[in-house]
Amino acid sequence: MCGIVGYIGKREAYPIILNGLKRLEYRGYDSAGIALYDGTDIQLCKTKGKVADLESKINGAMSSSGSLGIGHTRWATHGVPNDINSHPHYSQSGDLVIIHNGIIENYASIKQELIKRGYTFVSDTDTEVLVNLIEDVKKNEQVKLGKAVQIALNQVVGAYAIALFDKNKPDEIVVAKLGSPLAIGIGDDEFFVASDASPFIEFTNNAIYLEDEEMAIIRRGRDIKVRKIKDDSIVAPYVHELQLNLEQIEKGGFDHFMLKEIYEQPSVIKDTYRGRLLADEGIIKLGGLEDYIQKFINADRIIIVACGTSWHAGLVAEYIFEDWARIPVEVEYASEFRYRNPIITEKDVVIAISQSGETADTLAAIKLAKEKGAFVYGICNVVGSTISRETHSGTYTHAGPEIGVASTKAFTTQITVLTMIALKLAKIKGTISHRNYMLLLRELEMIPSKVEETLKTDANIVKIAEIFKDARNFLYLGRGCNFPVALEGALKLKEISYIHAEGYPAAEMKHGPIALIDEHMPVVVIAVNSNHYEKVVSNIQEIKSRAGKIIAVVTEGDTTVRELADYIMEVPLTPESLTPLVTTIPLQLLSYHIAVMLGRNVDQPRNLAKSVTVE
Repeated sequence: MCGIVGYIGKREAYPIILNGLKRLEYRGYDSAGIALYDGTDIQLCKTKGKVADLESKINGAMSSSGSLGIGHTRWATHGVPNDINSHPHYSQSGDLVIIHNGIIENYASIKQELIKRGYTFVSDTDTEVLVNLIEDVKKNEQVKLGKAVQIALNQVVGAYAIALFDKNKPDEIVVAKLGSPLAIGIGDDEFFVASDASPFIEFTNNAIYLEDEEMAIIRRGRDIKVRKIKDDSIVAPYVHELQLNLEQIEKGGFDHFMLKEIYEQPSVIKDTYRGRLLADEGIIKLGGLEDYIQKFINADRIIIVACGTSWHAGLVAEYIFEDWARIPVEVEYASEFRYRNPIITEKDVVIAISQSGETADTLAAIKLAKEKGAFVYGICNVVGSTISRETHSGTYTHAGPEIGVASTKAFTTQITVLTMIALKLAKIKGTISHRNYMLLLRELEMIPSKVEETLKTDANIVKIAEIFKDARNFLYLGRGCNFPVALEGALKLKEISYIHAEGYPAAEMKHGPIALIDEHMPVVVIAVNSNHYEKVVSNIQEIKSRAGKIIAVVTEGDTTVRELADYIMEVPLTPESLTPLVTTIPLQLLSYHIAVMLGRNVDQPRNLAKSVTVE
């Protein structure tokens, strides 16, 4: 969840690290800091707030020269967000300086032991405990920094991605990983360290992604040494050629990354099915699925594990998998899955969904499922991510970098992948007619143009946002496969506008939430053409009779709901099972415009992080 950047090489480190921290702002954070070695000593500056606040504080306060440095954006776990708890952290001697993404669960007992040995602490963080533990090992065991890191990490429990250096050995950075992502960029006599590749993409296309329980010693003029933390065995690192480019991680003329990513959905949905969906030939080809198709066909059930927006995509999949392929599906919060001692067998297929591929709770669920003998299939967006490596097989969504913390294009591309899987299984099992199968393939191929058409209604959505921006509560209602869309619409509004919102199945409104409805309660109802249409109309009439303000998402040309609703947002006619791919678009835009009108930080909402790498 925190952002890590490091550099050692022939260039000035400061601008690389500062720009890298700006690139990682999407991860969500509450403070930032930089440590540089200027040839004589470590220069350190850190502050509560944003990278811009750090940049202002550094100007004139410290030397920004030096070709070795580390930087950090912190999402607070131990200790409130303030200057003292911000990273980097010194060891007690001042020789070592560290940055850390993750959480050390047994820090309290280690801290007490170190206090007995004469150590004092200035912050409330687990990270300061870790750097002092490393220093204590280094001093008492009389070992080099790399060995001290290895010994210390074998004593801690938790998750981490760390980078640290010793001012007495300024040609070296030591890094290590368990549970939190860490990439090492390899340049010409220079190395970069970061939570992902975005901070160094303009300098190199070559990167090593550390696996869990691996550490690396990075020295100028030498090859990187990667070792296992547990037993000190040498690992031959695999150098990835990055596909990321600079244009993908810039705003491209949009005011916010979120808006850019909403408008990218026609192209990224197409990228997701490109080469995989051959509608005219009636073919779906998913490389990660082909060799394991019988695992799905013979499965007693499919269990989908995910968090947040990805969980909502899983709920959509539950409807279409059961409807088309007639396979029982359970959708689980990954954060709850392993703590309730779930029943998992070798005849289960577990689908793990994550945009980042680094979600800690989802990774824990994957580990449990594999221990129980289930086949685990991953759906994620980030090539080379931990989930893509830990699952037996899987499919990338090809959405491109999603920088906005509130997920948008990840949701629609995840649904696109899940739709293709469900259709392929249904065709093989014979649980869908050939005519319906071909119709749905062609309709799926048309979704990008329908999303484009929906985006053209943005001016109308801006007007609706202006009317309701000061509402304190929203209710979102949907039925069938649009119930998860209602949940997702409510989540988007909560995340970026800080307005309380709840999503419900429309029929459940009568079982409690109807008590909330009055003239001050806007109710967003997804009322597109479907098997549930008349029922949804009845729900709208119930709201209307209680003076609730109705914002309806309707199919183009709808007249019945138009007469009942106070405001409408139109989407093109689409088969019911594919409607989530278009009905979510106006809800994304509504949330975005309300948040902008309220002056919220749309791309970096308070308290949130893009990649949740702690449980």
